[in-house]
Amino acid sequence: MTEYLATSYFIDFEHDAVQGFAEAALEGVDDDPIAVAQALFEAVRDGLWYDPYSLSAEAADFRASAIVQTQSAWCVPKAVLLTALARGQGIPARLGFADVKNHLSSDKLRDSMGTDLFAWHGYSELFLDGRWVKLSTAFNQGLCDRFGVKVLNFDPVNGALMHPFDTSGQRHMEYVNERGSFTDLPLGEIFETFAEVYPGWSDRMESAQASAPDESFAQ
Repeated sequence: MTEYLATSYFIDFEHDAVQGFAEAALEGVDDDPIAVAQALFEAVRDGLWYDPYSLSAEAADFRASAIVQTQSAWCVPKAVLLTALARGQGIPARLGFADVKNHLSSDKLRDSMGTDLFAWHGYSELFLDGRWVKLSTAFNQGLCDRFGVKVLNFDPVNGALMHPFDTSGQRHMEYVNERGSFTDLPLGEIFETFAEVYPGWSDRMESAQASAPDESFAQ
């Protein structure tokens, strides 16, 4: 279980910015692991606005210390941040991934992606009361209220994954492929899949690699 409590290039929970975010989120919160996990979950869910257009090709942007200093992010960075925050509080945590179809994605987003498939949708898995619990922090409550999507509330038993239907009964999220659980962020695999699935991603990666230190892409 020690590997799920360790720091890494991406899960850098010892960084001052990550520690500061945790302290603010946990002010007045009981030290019970469930209460801590809920406070951290809600802080990440609502503290960073969901933005699918903020996807970066720079490895450094996927570090928890970088993510915590932004105002918006998409599912993978938000999962990295919650995983880091949980480990920093002594809660074993890892990353989980699945491919999902968003049946309510906008025409603009589908045109941008070239598909309605969201490969490597990311969430956190926290070890609570002897079980692994899957928790997605992707959609903030304000966004859910605006678009009639059910907010994902913290559930330490059943977890919190994307709802299959929205508040009006329309089909919403469909999980089509489980990619498994990971101790650290498999960014290389994610980028490889993006190059296969999303038009223009290879060009974006080449541009990023040309301007970035080699070690950041080797992580």
